[in-house]
Amino acid sequence: MTYELECQIEELRAELRNALDRCERRLIEAELDLAQAELTVAIAELDGRVDAEPPF
Repeated sequence: MTYELECQIEELRAELRNALDRCERRLIEAELDLAQAELTVAIAELDGRVDAEPPF
């Protein structure tokens, strides 16, 4: 799962470098922020720092 997220992040970074339109850049930046947050959570779950199970 983390490999796929890392690939997605690299693709989004490449898209961001090539984006000319300001609106497109904002959309890509938002997707990039979300993917980075998902990667952070996934790594924390793998390390055991975050419990993946719901509290109920």
